[in-house]
Amino acid sequence: MKQSMLGFCLLVMTVVSSNAQTSTKSLSKEEQEVVNLSKDKWQWMADKDVDKLAVLFHDQSKFVHMSGTWRRDEELEIIKTGSIWYKKATVHDTAMELIGKTAVVWNRITLESEVRGNDAKVEFTVTEVYQKDGKTWKMLALTFSSVRDTHVIKH
Repeated sequence: MKQSMLGFCLLVMTVVSSNAQTSTKSLSKEEQEVVNLSKDKWQWMADKDVDKLAVLFHDQSKFVHMSGTWRRDEELEIIKTGSIWYKKATVHDTAMELIGKTAVVWNRITLESEVRGNDAKVEFTVTEVYQKDGKTWKMLALTFSSVRDTHVIKH
């Protein structure tokens, strides 16, 4: 019994170790640039810095929330007025794929927010799509998917 328990523990440690290595894969300079931009975006949203967000969001971008889908100008207005205040996004895991001039970033987050005056704390996987426009990245889409805190992003 002790041997099989020891074997099981070693198996679990091996799986956890290999998953940790997968999630910390070496990123190219361009991939790291997008991941950093994604992280910065969460802070800009918390700070209600619509000037920086307006530069980041593509003119035709869409945002999918639990309560609806809207375009860039409406998202900026919601952030500016505090109708939704993204107080703090704790990023637990990030994965990304770079395909030509398109980058897709998946973040598993805990979002602390205020929505129409009510505090909320929700687990999400957020999918962000970026496209390279000249030398800068523009966000084309951001989608919130409600998940359990045990949800794992496969890399």
